[in-house]
Amino acid sequence: MKSKIKKYVLMSLGFLALAVGAVGIFFPILPTTPFVICAATCFGASSPKLALKLENNRFFGEYVRNYRNKTGISRKSRIRALVFLWATLIISSLAFRHVHLWITLAVVGIAVTIHILTIRAAKEPRAPASIGSVPNRV
Repeated sequence: MKSKIKKYVLMSLGFLALAVGAVGIFFPILPTTPFVICAATCFGASSPKLALKLENNRFFGEYVRNYRNKTGISRKSRIRALVFLWATLIISSLAFRHVHLWITLAVVGIAVTIHILTIRAAKEPRAPASIGSVPNRV
């Protein structure tokens, strides 16, 4: 009985963490990655089927796979994250014309940017040499 309760509590926490992570996509003040990783951990302990679904999800799967495989963040994801971060911060600043909010958003933006830039970069796959090509020798 206790294991069944534990399973449902972990699944509920997983869905809650995933919901907060999803909100974090649109509000840069909430970090997405830690909540998605938390959801993956909860699902992994309660429902391997849900964990696999999350890992294969087109929106959140890359976060989970990169964390699980310790591969870092791809250049494309890094650029996408920074562009989206600053676009939403600028839109928020324009929507609410308060100096204190601008300062807060700027500080958050700078902190998140530093965090994103300090995450280890994923190794970019090298293009295979074409068949019959001769390497350049100097």
